[in-house]
Amino acid sequence: MSNTWNHAAAFASAEALEATSEDMLVATCLAAAAQGDVSAYYDLGVAYSTGSHGVDCDLIEAHKWFNLAAASGHAEGALCRADISDEMTAREIAEAQRRAREWLSATTRKAA
Repeated sequence: MSNTWNHAAAFASAEALEATSEDMLVATCLAAAAQGDVSAYYDLGVAYSTGSHGVDCDLIEAHKWFNLAAASGHAEGALCRADISDEMTAREIAEAQRRAREWLSATTRKAA
């Protein structure tokens, strides 16, 4: 009986560790993105477009990050942005673009 409990506790602990690792991945990407890391922009776009790494699927956020990657010359970011744009309304795309401009403005101010 205690053996079953130990397996359950180990499984729960492993799940908690995985969730923490996923949260840390997004946090690490956000920190890198704040420094202008183009790969981090792309990785955040992937996370939000697929609902992975501890974040919910959010096409507006995904478009924002892919847009930032594409604007920085990331070819795959441009392709992914185009792909998800097909699933979004014009209003959602406009909101994503607004968020991208807001991000650039905020990170530029911090750097100055």
